[in-house]
Amino acid sequence: MEETLEDPPTSAVLLDHCHFSQVIFNSVEKFYVPGGDVTCYYTLTQHFVPRRKDWIGIFRGQCVFNHFPQLHINPHTGTSWHQVGWKTTREYYTFMWVTLPTDLNSKSTQQQEVQFKAYYLPKDDEYYQFCYVDQDGVVRGASIPFQFRPENEEDILVVTTQGEVEEIEQHNNELCRENQELRDSCASLQKQNSDLQAELRKKQEELETLKSINKELEQKAKEQQNSWETELLQLKEQNQKMSSENEKMRVRADQLQAQLSAQEKEMEELIRGDQDNAEQLEYLKRENSQLLRSLTEQREQQKKLEQTVTELKQEEATASKKQQELTDQNFDLSRRLSENKIIYDVLLKEKERMERENDVLKSENSRLMRYMDLDFDFPPGQGPASDQGSTGRNPGLVYGNPYTGIQESSASSLLSSKRCPACKSDFMGDICDHTLEQQLVQTLYCPICDKSFSATEEQIFQDHMFCHSL
Repeated sequence: MEETLEDPPTSAVLLDHCHFSQVIFNSVEKFYVPGGDVTCYYTLTQHFVPRRKDWIGIFRGQCVFNHFPQLHINPHTGTSWHQVGWKTTREYYTFMWVTLPTDLNSKSTQQQEVQFKAYYLPKDDEYYQFCYVDQDGVVRGASIPFQFRPENEEDILVVTTQGEVEEIEQHNNELCRENQELRDSCASLQKQNSDLQAELRKKQEELETLKSINKELEQKAKEQQNSWETELLQLKEQNQKMSSENEKMRVRADQLQAQLSAQEKEMEELIRGDQDNAEQLEYLKRENSQLLRSLTEQREQQKKLEQTVTELKQEEATASKKQQELTDQNFDLSRRLSENKIIYDVLLKEKERMERENDVLKSENSRLMRYMDLDFDFPPGQGPASDQGSTGRNPGLVYGNPYTGIQESSASSLLSSKRCPACKSDFMGDICDHTLEQQLVQTLYCPICDKSFSATEEQIFQDHMFCHSL
């Protein structure tokens, strides 16, 4: 046994209370050649945290069931483990301290290894297994059993009948035909993918053009609105000024009318008082005529001011009408931009789905090619399985043939298609083009807040867009 300054921590805990699935041993051979070092590879799972006093031991036991180890199921955890005869962690043959990983906080699985020197390894041909024991003496993982013995070379003679050869050739022809069908389907999907990419680029260019046009129209509308607001402000100031002058003219006219009345009364008094003062009367008449002409001119100027105010009000109404037209045009462009954005998102999702299907077909094609290579490239000393091996378990394979029954299920699932109940057309994805167009036509989306409306709510959608423009 290994010489060390300190014995590993052990316990007498029964195996049923251990957690054998927290450490997994990888690449364990069925037997190791005596006289050489043995490297043990193991993986720490996400739920296990190693500690400084953990160790890996080699445990020895008796052979059972014609030199095949027993497979046990833990009734508490449901995990499987192998046992060859030992019952507690104190029955180890030799052990090695484990090395702690560099990153203990990593949540992913970590591959580790430990090497046993040939001097400390067993020299007999009994069954052994690796076991990971933590510093509390509890087993956290166990490997499959193995032996220390030289490798035996056995000559194997395999006899194959003509019927088996024909059956293999027929199976090979079927695989070739399925492979060709998969290639044709892959080429069709690649063509569809390229067409969708071209259409996507075209829609992107149209979207960019609409964005630039919308931006220019918004800038022009903003500039025009600012200009109209400036002109409207000037017209309002001019209107106020004209109103003030008109009020002054009215006050002046009232004063002149009062003065004229006073002079008429004075003239009558003078006529009654002095009939002989004709010159003074003539002077008063001329002054009265001048006052009447001045009053008439002021009234005409007042009418002109009122006409100017009316024209300014008409220009203001025209400006408001033009602003409403620009608002409607901006709303129409926003709705078109929203529809193009929806089409762009749908095409982008369709492209991603087609790329995923393309990757699945490529993976299936590669798997079929590898399977065809496995059918013809046999290792030295082996050959195709016999009829008896095809119906039962092959005695040359410990765990059976892992490639039996894979091709039929994968090929049928990849070549399945769907039929649209509305337009009676076949399609490969989740939705056909006919249904997609109906969904795009029946739904309106706000480009500002991403709120959706049905086609029957078009007036509500327009009012919603108008609220954004306020």
